[in-house]
Formats: sequence, C-alpha cells, structure tokens
Amino acid sequence: MTETILVTGGAGFIGSNFVHALAARHPDRLLVNLDALTYAGNLENVAGVDQTFIKGDIADVEDVRRAFDACEGETCVVHFAAETHVDRSIQASLPFLRTNVLGTQVLLDVARERGVARFLHVSTDEVYGPVAPGESSKEESRLDPRNPYSASKAASDHLVLAAHNTHGLAAIVTRCSNNYGPYQFPEKFVPLMIANAREDQPLPIYGDGLYERDWIHVTDHCEALLEVLAKGRVGSVYNIAGHEHRTNLDVVKFILERLGKPLSLIRHVEDRPGHDRHYAPDAGRLETELGWKPRFTFEEAMPETIRWYDEHGEWLERVRSGAYRDYYERQYGSRLET
Repeated sequence: MTETILVTGGAGFIGSNFVHALAARHPDRLLVNLDALTYAGNLENVAGVDQTFIKGDIADVEDVRRAFDACEGETCVVHFAAETHVDRSIQASLPFLRTNVLGTQVLLDVARERGVARFLHVSTDEVYGPVAPGESSKEESRLDPRNPYSASKAASDHLVLAAHNTHGLAAIVTRCSNNYGPYQFPEKFVPLMIANAREDQPLPIYGDGLYERDWIHVTDHCEALLEVLAKGRVGSVYNIAGHEHRTNLDVVKFILERLGKPLSLIRHVEDRPGHDRHYAPDAGRLETELGWKPRFTFEEAMPETIRWYDEHGEWLERVRSGAYRDYYERQYGSRLET
C-alpha cells in the first residue's frame, strides 16, 4: 500500500532539510511538497529529491486540496509552512496571521476532510516567552508569546491541539529551539552574520548582544521530527533542543574567529522592541519517551555550517538578490552606515 508524506513549506530552510532527510530514510514513500515559494522558499534547496511539487498557499483551500489530490494511500502531514521572521512580524503582522493562523486552520480542515493518518505541526520554543537564567520551558509551561510572530505560532499550536481534542485528529506539536545549518535564508542570524563577515561588512547585533538561545543543528531537528512522526503520542507536545546555550555575541565571535575576521566588524545597533532575553526548552519528554538525543555539538557543527555557506557563495548571492535585496537594505542599511 502506498504511503504519502505531505510536507508544507518544504522548499524553505528546515522544510528542505527535512525533505532530504525523509527521502534518505524512506525512499519508498511518496513525497508531496506544498510550498508558496515566497521570498524564503527556493526549489534549488530540494534539487535532486524525488517528489511531487505543488506551488500553492496553505491559506487557499483549493491549493491545499490540490496537494492532497496528489497523495496516494495513507497520508501523513508535516506542517512547516509559516512566516517566521520576528522583525518582519513587528513591521507588519497581518501576513503572519494569514499564513500561520488561517493557513494552519485551512490545512487542518482539509486534513480532517481527507482522513489523514497523522498531522505533525512544527512550532517554536518562542511560544513560551522568556525564562529566567537557569530555568527551562517544559511542554506544560504556560505559553507567553511576546511578539507577533510567536503569538501567531502559539495560536496555531492551540488550533492543532483543538483539532485533536475536538475532532480526534491524530495531531502532534513540536517546539524547537534556534536552528542553524545549510539552506537558511540570510535574513536569519547565522547566515546573515556569515554572509556579512565573508564580505568584510559590519555585523549588526541588537543591543548588548547578550540575548541567549539554545542552538540546534537542523539535521538533529529533522531526525527528531522523523522520530516523532513515527512514534510520538498523538495529542502530545514535544520540545526539541540542542542543549547548546550561546549568546548572540558568542555566536558572532565564533563565526568571526573561524573566518579569520576581526571583532571590529561587530556593530551594536538599537535593540528591537520586546526582545526576549533567554529561551531554554526542556527536551526531556522527547529524550525519555523516544530515545532521541542531538548528535551534533555546536563546536562540531557550526564550523561545518560556516564552511557550507563559504563554499556556496553563489547560492548566497542568488538568494540575497531579487526580493530579498530590498528588505535587507531597508532593515539594516541605515544602521550599518552609522
């Protein structure tokens, strides 16, 4: 019997890495990739993968139905598609509500309509809001999102769990910490810092740079998702973490050192509104129930990530041109000149 995995947002950063991991682990499964190909989506990221690609918007019910029409047999959904950049959510929140909230509900409605076997919703640890140093967020912790992006993701989490509780949908939610690795769009922190350092351009850091995050390599995240998809308890939430806590300033210094660039490239810029100081998800449930643990340390995987972007300069230039260039200049240009 044919089995299908329908991935939404499979041309984006984490989604494309998951598509590669899925194809390697389950080459016998039909893969359907639904992606709107917005500025952060790139089919080059999934080149060479055997898949059925559907260009479509998860907030458009007919686009979602077209994607399900391409599925065969028992179907599972892995839902990545989202607007994800905090800065842009502060500038304009409505696109985040449309995609992350309305789009998730449309997807849930059609998933129930088609009787999916499992629905895995990929979320973020930012829904918990900040925690004090030495503390961590557990799956049962109160959600306290502090910016429009995290608020929209918290709303989508609630909708997914409501679909399970109300309609019996076999849904699971995961909440992961900060990812890094190949194919990440260079508005995000790590590839932006690498790209600027390569060109000897200033590296903008908000405030004092002491905002701390847990960092996880995207391969570890994808392997955790495959475990949850296969063995996770429906109706549950699983935190995913790399157990690698670093401040933004520490990460930037690490990148500059590996590239042989001076610390004088660092530029402290005006802080963004409502900037959460410290995130720390506790992944104990995932590790205890499913036996997953991260394989990569920051010291091992970050140099590989830096090397990947350094060796894919043409890819960086292609994705930084076009739609991204205007945003990049608007967001950072004036600050970098001061």
